[in-house]
Amino acid sequence: MLPVLLTLLALWLAGPRPAAAQALHIDRAQVAEGALPANAHPDANPFAAGAVSRTVDLPDTWARTRPASAGPVWYRVQFDTPPAAAGDDLLALYVAQVCTNLEVLLNGQRVHSGGRMAPPLTNNCNHPQLVTLPTALLAPGTNTLDLRVVGHPLAELGSRARAGGLSALTIGPQSQLLRRHALRHALQVTLPQALGATLLLTGGYMFVLGFMHRRESHLAYFGALSVGWALIDARLWLRTLPMTHTVVEFLQVAMLAFLTLAAVQFLLRSAGRRVQLVDRLLPLQCALMPLTLVLAGPARLHMMAGVWSVLLGLQVAAAAAVHLRTQQRQRPGKAWPMALLLGTLALAGLVEFLAQQQGLRPLAAHVAQLVPPLLLVGLGLRLVQQHGRALQEAELGKAHLEQRVREATAEIERNFRQLSELRVEQITERERKRIAADLHDDLGAKLLTIVHTSESERISTLAREALEEMRLSVRGLTGRPVRLADALGDWRAEVVNRLAQAGIEGEWSAPDELPQTLSARAFVQTTRILREATSNIIKHSGASHCSVTCRVADGDFQVIVQDNGDGIPLELDGRLDRGHGMASMKHRAKQLQGQCLVESGPGYGTVIRLTVPLDRALAAAPQT
Repeated sequence: MLPVLLTLLALWLAGPRPAAAQALHIDRAQVAEGALPANAHPDANPFAAGAVSRTVDLPDTWARTRPASAGPVWYRVQFDTPPAAAGDDLLALYVAQVCTNLEVLLNGQRVHSGGRMAPPLTNNCNHPQLVTLPTALLAPGTNTLDLRVVGHPLAELGSRARAGGLSALTIGPQSQLLRRHALRHALQVTLPQALGATLLLTGGYMFVLGFMHRRESHLAYFGALSVGWALIDARLWLRTLPMTHTVVEFLQVAMLAFLTLAAVQFLLRSAGRRVQLVDRLLPLQCALMPLTLVLAGPARLHMMAGVWSVLLGLQVAAAAAVHLRTQQRQRPGKAWPMALLLGTLALAGLVEFLAQQQGLRPLAAHVAQLVPPLLLVGLGLRLVQQHGRALQEAELGKAHLEQRVREATAEIERNFRQLSELRVEQITERERKRIAADLHDDLGAKLLTIVHTSESERISTLAREALEEMRLSVRGLTGRPVRLADALGDWRAEVVNRLAQAGIEGEWSAPDELPQTLSARAFVQTTRILREATSNIIKHSGASHCSVTCRVADGDFQVIVQDNGDGIPLELDGRLDRGHGMASMKHRAKQLQGQCLVESGPGYGTVIRLTVPLDRALAAAPQT
C-alpha cells in the first residue's frame, strides 16, 4: 500500500499542471443560519429569504465555531466567470472536505447533492467533492454559489473528525481539479478501503488460525484487532446506514473497548505474559463502557468518549511497555522492530489528535490516518510468516523426532533380541552343565565301576572307550575353552599311542608354542575327526607308517593325516564320503565353518586335510 501512495504523490507532484492563475482559491464566505421568516419553507435558502449573514473564514470547523449546531448552514461565495470557461474545458468546484453532507446551488439552481440531507444523513466526511458547473448556468459576469451543509452537534459525536464543517473552496478548470480530487480520494477513500479489506481478510484468517492453535492465542487477538479496525472504517463503504446517527456513533465508540481488549491481550500474549486479572477485567470493561455511554445519553457522548479514550490509551501504552520490557529481557537487542512500530503508531496518533484540535486536515493528517492500518497489515503478514516458519520448523522437528523414535525403537528391539538370546544362551548353558554333571556323576560312575570290576577284557575295554567318549562329550557340554598347545598334546598322546598299539609307526609334527585358544566345541569336533581318521587307518588302511602334521597358516588351523596304506578301494566308485565314517568327518568340519578333504588311490595311501578357521573356532558356541 505504501508504494501505491508514494506513486500517487509522485504523479501528482511531477505531472503537468495548468498555471495557478487558472484556479480560484476561496477562503472566505458569507454564512446565513438561524431562524427563517414564518412563511418560509424549512429548506428555503436563507439568503433568498433575507436572513442575516456574516463573513467567516474557510475552512469553517463547526467544532470550534458552532459546536452545538446540526445545520443546515448556508455558505455563499461569488466569483466571476473566467475566460477559460468559454472553451471546451468545463468549470468545476472542488471541495476538499465537507462534513457531513452538502448541496450546491449555482445561481439559484441546484447542480449537486451529496446524498441524503435529512436524518439519517449521508456521511461524506472523508469523500472529497468535485462538482461540475454547467456552462449553461454560468452568467457572463458575477456568479453566486450557495452551499447548504448539514452535520451533527459535537456533543453527539465520538470524534471531532466527524464534526460538521466546510473546507476552503477551489473553482477552476475541471481537468486541473480532477488531479487534486483523485489524489485526495485515493488518500481518504481508496487506500483506506483497500487497507480495510486487507485487514478484514488477514484478520479473519489469523483469528481462525489462533483459535485453532490455542498455544498461539496472540494470533487470535491480533486477528480480532484487525477485524475491529476494519469494521470501524466500514463507514468508507457504507456512507448511508439504515440506522440513526446516535446508534452509529454509540457502536463506533463502544467498539473502542473491544479494540483495546484485543490490543492489550495481543501485546501481552505475544510477549509470553498472561495475567489472570487482566483476563477478567478487560471483558468486564467491554460491558461497562457501553453501559456508561447509555447512562450518559447522546448529549454527553463526546465527553464520555474523550474520557474513555484516555483510559483505553493508557491501558494500551502500559501493555506496550510490558511487551517491550519482556522482549528486551528475553531477547536482548531484538525488541527494536516492535518498539519502532509502536513509536510510529504513537506519532501517527499524535498527528491525528493535533489535526482534530486545530480543525485542519493537511496532507500529513491524511497520511497519519493510513499509518495504523498499514502497519497492522505489515505486522499481520510478518506474524503469518513467523507462524509458517514455526510450523515448518515444527514439522521438521516432528520428522526428526519420529526418526529418533524409530531409531530408539529399533535399538530397543535389538537390545531385547540380544537379551533374549543371552537369556536363552544362559538357560542352555545351565542345562548343558546340568546334563554334563548328571552324565559325569551317574553314567561316568557306572562305567568306571564296570572298568574295574568286569572280568571280561572286551567288556572292560568297551567300557573304558565309552568312558573316554563320555568325558569328551561332558567337556564339550561344559563349554570351557582349551589352549591349542594343550589340545595338541592330548591329540598327540592319543593318536601316537593308538597307532603304536596297532603296530603302526606314528610321526607327529606340530609347533611348540601356540597362544591360541580353542572353544570347547572346536576341541571336541576336532578330537572326533582325528579319532575317526586314526580308527580308519588302524582298521582299513593296512599301513605301516602314519604322519600327522599340525600348523597354523593364514588364520587357519590345519591338520594333515597321511598314511602309506592300500588306499580306498575302487568299489566305492570314487565317492570317498560313503564309507569309513568320512561323511561324519566332513559334517563335523562343516559345523566349524571349515572343511575336510580326503585324497586317496589304490596303492598310494590316503591323505586327510582338515582346515578350521581359527576365528570361527575361537568364537564357536558349545553345541552337542
